[in-house]
Amino acid sequence: MTSYLQALAAGLLVGAVYALLRVRSPAPPLSGLIGLAGMLLGHALMGALR
Repeated sequence: MTSYLQALAAGLLVGAVYALLRVRSPAPPLSGLIGLAGMLLGHALMGALR
């Protein structure tokens, strides 16, 4: 559980830095969210198969 919280905190920190520097995300928002959802689902499936 702590690794999920660390990942969330790191994502929020990077997002804040991007916003402060006005950096545009290299991926379109929709495809980025779909990719993130795929990673989370894949992680959940691998955990269920163990």
